[in-house]
Amino acid sequence: MKVADLDFEPLINAEAIEKRVKAIGAQLNEDYKDTKPLFVGVLNGSFLFIADLIKQIEIPCEITFTKLASYYGGTKSTLKIRDDIDLSVDIKGRDILIIEDIVDTGNTAHYLIEKLKLKEPKSIKLCSLLLKPASLKIKIEELKYVGFEIANDFVVGYGLDYQEMGRHLKDIYKKV
Repeated sequence: MKVADLDFEPLINAEAIEKRVKAIGAQLNEDYKDTKPLFVGVLNGSFLFIADLIKQIEIPCEITFTKLASYYGGTKSTLKIRDDIDLSVDIKGRDILIIEDIVDTGNTAHYLIEKLKLKEPKSIKLCSLLLKPASLKIKIEELKYVGFEIANDFVVGYGLDYQEMGRHLKDIYKKV
């Protein structure tokens, strides 16, 4: 499969993603059963993941979004974070669950967690569809929920993009 000028091959199919999202949703229902968490989706990449995940949630919750970027159309993180949209809700004293598409170097997740800590939430945890353990440069203690651990491959599909293309794909593909 070609996305822009790069070739990709299948990595994780839609059925496996759906099964894993349901399992994470069930775990979140259990872990947050006595609270009303605020889910913070990190745009743009997490939009499909959070949409499917939230359908599994049976407990009272709220959803908001922030927008951060560190790839800027390339295949590697620049390690420079562009902070496009800040939270519009007060999170003081709230249980926060950040929903990410991918944790690669950990730089963006670390940046967001440190930024949110300044607003004095009760707790912060991170849920990421994908994790690249071999790429991590910063250990993220708050990372409690992971859909899939993958190799250090560049991936597209299910919200993840290359040059803003490929987000619509139901499966996840890795660069050949």
